[in-house]
Order: sequence, then structure tokens, then C-alpha cells
Amino acid sequence: MKKVLIPALLIVMMNASAQTTKPATAKKPATKPAASPTPAVLKNQVDSLSYAIGVLDGTFFKTQGMSTVNGQMLGKGFTDVINGKPLCSPEVANEIVRREMQRLSQAKVQPNIDQGKKFLDENRKKPGVKETASGLQYEVITMGTGPKPVETDKVRVHYDGFLLNGRKVDSSRDRGEPYNTLMTDVIRGWTEGLELMPVGSRFKFYIPYTLGYGLQGSGETIPGGSTLVFDIELISIITNQ
Repeated sequence: MKKVLIPALLIVMMNASAQTTKPATAKKPATKPAASPTPAVLKNQVDSLSYAIGVLDGTFFKTQGMSTVNGQMLGKGFTDVINGKPLCSPEVANEIVRREMQRLSQAKVQPNIDQGKKFLDENRKKPGVKETASGLQYEVITMGTGPKPVETDKVRVHYDGFLLNGRKVDSSRDRGEPYNTLMTDVIRGWTEGLELMPVGSRFKFYIPYTLGYGLQGSGETIPGGSTLVFDIELISIITNQ
């Protein structure tokens, strides 16, 4: 915010300075002092500070999707903390806010969640598709004969990843080189899926959002709540030299 507001303020000051140095072309009546930008209801510094805190907190929570709040209770909570008599601990308050933020996050991406659930419900009926207890679905393209990795291993793989609409979100094959990773450094769907694969295998995985990038998604590429499809080939288990 400072990078935006400070230059803007400097521009305003420079413009004001430039206007005062221009030669007068005609005598003008004296101008009234500029009105203060502070609203009249803010009678003192405490009022201004209190209102500013409300604006900042309100702006943040509005961007998170919150649209309804009890202003009286909001003020009471703040005052009770200042007076040392809050009705709940910060930990309890944090949990209440966390649950609400999670609810709001899920509401935003619910269409993606519903689409994924519908897809997985139909996909599990297809021949060759298997499903684990966690909800991970997979089908075998090629079954290898090597050892299976465990969670503590590092592996070398080739993969393509897609959204349900077919849009490719990532691909080691497109980059032209395998991807090396610790089993613990990838999404849960990958970790669980790779443990099913002997070296030399190629599986297709259908990963629900709970085993993928959750409600938050990943940047602008993977929306929150997305079910993902990955075509993964396990090339080798990398041993420490």
C-alpha cells in the first residue's frame, strides 16, 4: 500500500506547489481553506484510529468473502480485550474465525467440488478403474516389475497433469526432462499413488481435491477444489550416493 499511496501523495503535493508558482493572470478572490479529508464524525485521534482499524479489518475480511457482521459485538470484543475482560481466549477466537474463513473458501469453490464429485462417482464405475480407501482413483496403463517406493524415497518420474476440462496444468514430458522429487514433497494423491507403482509402471490417477491442492488451489493454474488427472510414469527410485 505504501508504494501506491506515497507517490500519489507526492504527486498531489507537487501539483499544488506548481499551481502556487504560476504567475497570476487575474486577481482572484481569496479561497477558503481546504476542507480536512477527515470525516466530521471523527472528532479526535482516538476516533480516527478506531475508525481506521475498522476500515483495515473490514477491508481484509470483505476480500475474503465476508458480508455480514454484528458491529456492536465487534466493538465489544475489541473493548473487552483492551479492558482485559474478553469472553473468550485468542485461541478460541482464532478457531472461530478459521472455521468461518474455511466455510467461505469452500463456498467460493463449491462448483469445482461438485463437478469433481460427479466425475469421480461416474469414473469409479468404468472398467479398470480402482479406488483406495482415501478416494484416490487409478488405472494401470503399464505395470512395471521393479520395486515400489516408500514415503521416505526420492523418485524420478515423467508426468502430465490435467484439470477435468482437459486443460494441461503441468508436464515434465513437455519440458523434455524427468522430474526428481522426494515422496514427501508432493501432494498426498501423488505420494499414495506412487507407493502403488513398481518401477517401470505407468498409471493414470484421478485425484480428488482433498488429496490435491485443497480449497486453496495452486496459483492461477489450479483453482481451489479441483479434481486432477495425472498420467505418471515411475522411471526409478533415486538412491543416495
